[in-house]
Amino acid sequence: MRSSGILMHISSLPSPYGIGTLGDEARRYVDFLAASGQQYWQMLPICPTGYGDSPYQSFSAFAGNPYFVDLTYLCYDGLLKKEEIESCFWGGDETQVDYGVVYESRKKVLHIAYDRFLKQIPDEYEAFCEKEAYWMDDYALYMAIKEANENKCWKEWPDDLKFRRVRALNKAKKELAYEIGYYKAVQFWFSCHWNALKEYAQARGIQMIGDLPIYVSGDSADIWANPKQFYMDKNMEFIDVAGCPPDAFSEDGQLWGNPLFRWNVMKKDGYAWWVKRIKRMSELFDVVRIDHFRGFAGYYAIPGKDNTAKNGEWRKGPGMDLFHALKENLGEVNIIVEDLGILTPDVFQLLKDVGYPGMKVLQFAFDGKNDSAYLPHNHIKNSIVYTGTHDNDTILGWVEHSPKETVEYATAYLGLNEEEGYNWGMMKAAWASVCDMAIVTMQDILGLDGTARMNTPATSEGNWKWRMKPNAYDHKLADKIYENMVVYARLKKQESSYNKV
Repeated sequence: MRSSGILMHISSLPSPYGIGTLGDEARRYVDFLAASGQQYWQMLPICPTGYGDSPYQSFSAFAGNPYFVDLTYLCYDGLLKKEEIESCFWGGDETQVDYGVVYESRKKVLHIAYDRFLKQIPDEYEAFCEKEAYWMDDYALYMAIKEANENKCWKEWPDDLKFRRVRALNKAKKELAYEIGYYKAVQFWFSCHWNALKEYAQARGIQMIGDLPIYVSGDSADIWANPKQFYMDKNMEFIDVAGCPPDAFSEDGQLWGNPLFRWNVMKKDGYAWWVKRIKRMSELFDVVRIDHFRGFAGYYAIPGKDNTAKNGEWRKGPGMDLFHALKENLGEVNIIVEDLGILTPDVFQLLKDVGYPGMKVLQFAFDGKNDSAYLPHNHIKNSIVYTGTHDNDTILGWVEHSPKETVEYATAYLGLNEEEGYNWGMMKAAWASVCDMAIVTMQDILGLDGTARMNTPATSEGNWKWRMKPNAYDHKLADKIYENMVVYARLKKQESSYNKV
């Protein structure tokens, strides 16, 4: 069945408290998606943000982002008072997230909530802690120790803690019991708010698409708690790290710095860590998008002490062996994959073998070659067509910043015109595609320029900040999108009412 959705991260939702949350504005957005004839809400990773405020560099591959806990809902539960929230500064620009401000203010009010929480712990909290203990115990301990060590990465901790020596860990658990409990309580609140939003969305026919980065952050509970699963030496120094080789866009390549997996070790235990990770994601989301899928076929390994990606080499990934293990343990999981980047025959073969739909990005289509797989006349049904992703400029920004000949080709091919809006012309091309699913960004729905771009790859500052203005959408916009869904057969026409925008 042909379907469609909109890509926007939770952080981009309007909110008086500095960043989008899982509260009423998220439900209002679900109403907008439903009224617009959409079936999917795609978002970025919902884990805690780490270096550079990137959702792709998280302190845990399993935890939920504390920023997304809705403070108003905590007021409803008697854990906060409105004046306590409003006494904090949340930033001076409603269109940008100020992560430093949000971090400090959130920390303050969530600790107030935790102190009240301890006086009357709900019955379901203990069951939650038991169910999620397989990841949450290590995460909460990691964050508590990290905070006690000036928020330094585990590599800079005292050796007894760095190497997880039993006596030191037991001492930390005793001395840091309050903070460990705090981090668990925050995860409990996140879970409650997330499950309520997901239930609300499902009742309105909206499914959630989550994003799973292939690699995990070096500064994370995942690495610290599972060192033998990652490519490190006996001193827990990274032997080789992840990245991309030099290309036409970067003569030094991209040095991501994430530690690599010891696939041979993971194979011996049936890829247990990956099974747990995919299971967790499939519980949170209706559909799981795996980022950098090509890394399962072959991955680029860079010496851990290098400052550029020039001296890396390609190595063979786990291939179908991993996906057989996932299917054997989890059954059929609804997965889509990001098959972008340097694609080689082994990647194409793996994509064919797993059968998961890949991606077609329209902004990549107009390089002057009519054999591009991203051009609509070369699309295939078992794919997701995107106008652009979180790593692309907005359509209007792309038109402004792309080479003249690229824009001219796109204009001629798609019949773009300024009167309709280049964004609407390209979105219609995506909706008209034969691809089973079409995803456009909320920035393009709103017709925003390049200042609303979410991320510029290979840069570490100024990203992940864009926020949608309050009341940026209305019933007229929903109706316009809805009619396009009918025209392009991504929805059967039916009566629609939209009273909540």
